[in-house]
Order: sequence, then C-alpha cells, then structure tokens
Amino acid sequence: MTGVTLLKLSRLIVLTGLVLSLSGCLYWYRAFQVYQQLDEFDKHFTVAVADDFTLHFKHPVMYSEDFVSLSGLYPSVDSPRPPGKRWRYYFHKVNEKREAVVPAITFFIELEFNRYDRLDAWSFSPLFLQIAPPEFLEVSLRSLAGAEINEGKKQLKGNTDHIDKIVENLPEKKAVVSALGAPVEITKTGAGQEVYSYHFLLDSPEIKKGYEDRALSVVKLTFDPATQELIKMSGRFAGLKVSINYRKFQNKTQVAL
Repeated sequence: MTGVTLLKLSRLIVLTGLVLSLSGCLYWYRAFQVYQQLDEFDKHFTVAVADDFTLHFKHPVMYSEDFVSLSGLYPSVDSPRPPGKRWRYYFHKVNEKREAVVPAITFFIELEFNRYDRLDAWSFSPLFLQIAPPEFLEVSLRSLAGAEINEGKKQLKGNTDHIDKIVENLPEKKAVVSALGAPVEITKTGAGQEVYSYHFLLDSPEIKKGYEDRALSVVKLTFDPATQELIKMSGRFAGLKVSINYRKFQNKTQVAL
C-alpha cells in the first residue's frame, strides 16, 4: 500500500468518525458524501456560467430537507420545476437597523431538486458574482477536494496546493461599490487593507428556533488600497459559510495589467 493510499485511507477514517460524531444524523452523512465527490470534481459536477453561475450535480445525493436541517432556514420561494421543484433564497440589502435600502439591492441563491427531491443544481445570481467572480468561485469549489475540516466550527478549509492558478483580474472596488452601494461600515486591518461590511437580510417565511441569527448575512469585502482590488470575500448565506482569498487562486505572473 503506497503512502498516498495510506494517507487517503487515514483521512477517510478520520472524516467518517467526524461525520458519525456530528449527532449521527443522516443529513450530515449525505453532506459528507458530497464532500467525498469533490475529490473527483469533473466526475461528479459540471459548471455552467451565463448571467449566473450554476453547479450541476451529476450524481445527486442531498435532499431538500437536508438543507433545512443544516441551516434552520426555509426558502423564500418554493416553486414547481417539473418534474421536481425550485427553491430560492432571497437576500435584501439592509442598513444597520435592518431596514431595506432604497432602491432595493437583492441577490439570490437557487437550489433545484429532481423528481426524487435530490439537489441537482445550485445557482448564484448575477449580483453575487460581483463579489465572487465565476472563475474564482469554481476554483474555490475545486479546492475543497481534500479540504481540512474544522470539527468545532464544522467548516471546510480549501487546499490550494493541488489547484492550478487562474489567469483572471480581480474585481475593482469601484465596480463592486457601484453594484452593491455604500457599505454599512468601513474598517482597516492591521496591514492597512480596507474592509467593507454589507448587511443582507434573508427573506424566509420560517426560521427554526435557535437559528434566528442566520437570517442576517454580514458580508465582508477586503480591498487592497494600493491596487483597489477585491482580495477577499467572506460571509454566511442561508447557513453556508463562504470565505475566499482570491489571491491564493491567482497566477500573478500572467494576469493582464
């Protein structure tokens, strides 16, 4: 047995134990199955980019009820998509008092389920792509293959070592602010980077008890003051925590100036 095989087997044993320890619920097990599929990304997924970004699942695993169990949040809209259904989670920009801004600024995440109620497509709306460009969104998903698991926070930390860097320019602050408007707050990191904080409130007809705080998404965008480029995005959307350090995926030597 090779060292690589032993490493994979060891990781599988550890992760299986972790999944079984997470309350023993089937929805965690199915989430773990999706995680395993990421090891062979092109075998299990395809990506389509138009105005939006869609991740297609070739071998669907998760049920719609799994998302409610994991996030505690019900979708804004539940509509038929024969032979299955479509869920949309709408996020509306709000001020520090949780009041909707005028004019409205909204993005959505869409989940599509097949006739067996299994997730077969996951889409992000055009506005979301202003802060998570499709090229970087795809490579960040690919980086989750072999990701490090934080058991306490139930988070995955992507591994960029095995990912080919991409030749894409980073979003500029001017374009981002034009799309999202003024932030709720602007702060600076110790390194002098600017952090713009935006608040988005999920439109959900029902939230499970104990999950009320998840309705508010605090999106933090970090800009390099020297280049005015967006270099990091973090936030939580319908219970899904996202944090992307764009420069880790960028081939700096080939990006057009």
